[in-house]
Amino acid sequence: MPAPSGLNAYPRVHGTPRAVLFDLDGTLLDTAPDMVAALNQLRRENAREPLPFAQARAFVSHGAKALVRLGFPQADAQFFEALRVRYLQIYRTMLSVETTVYAGVDAALAHLEADGIPWGIVTNKPGWLTTPLTEHFAWHRRAGVIVSGDTLTERKPHPAPLLHAARQLRAPAADCVYIGDAERDVLAARAAGMKALVALFGYIPPDEQPRKWPACHWLESPQQMADWLRSLPRHAR
Repeated sequence: MPAPSGLNAYPRVHGTPRAVLFDLDGTLLDTAPDMVAALNQLRRENAREPLPFAQARAFVSHGAKALVRLGFPQADAQFFEALRVRYLQIYRTMLSVETTVYAGVDAALAHLEADGIPWGIVTNKPGWLTTPLTEHFAWHRRAGVIVSGDTLTERKPHPAPLLHAARQLRAPAADCVYIGDAERDVLAARAAGMKALVALFGYIPPDEQPRKWPACHWLESPQQMADWLRSLPRHAR
């Protein structure tokens, strides 16, 4: 099957990957509606007006700390930590209210499964949030591996979580692709010896320059990512 239009500028990923690994927030799932809603509930609890969704969305991939710092830029260390804990409590209660799978992604994952290409998730989200979220979408039964931010002592941008995932899938790191929407994803993949793709449709703050990250390719939309995944030839076994 030939590569879909717009994907022919992908010269440095040759052959069929032995495995495809993904970040979670902003790559497979659009979690921003629930994460921003939790932040704005926290702000209301502290007598502050909600932040515009578009302003907060860009910080979602950087997790709770970045969102709470955005919402409470003047908080001292002690107050900040209390806010962070409360934010996570709120977010856990609304983990999958408006969160959705990006369009085309589920079908593309099914294509990988049918063609013998294992896939997995490597996220910095803690396991007590990752597990119920992936269970909600029934991915815990489909993913070959799920590595959360507390699965190991190291987190991205350290390569250890990606290398651990590759070992679990019995795939050489050099034959794996990792797709994410943060610079730490690209740096972790490069350090692990994997090929890195950037999900430009994810949560990237406006002051960052993702096209300068040392990746192999940049994916403009969830559909383009899905098209590329579906274009992969069947894995020879």
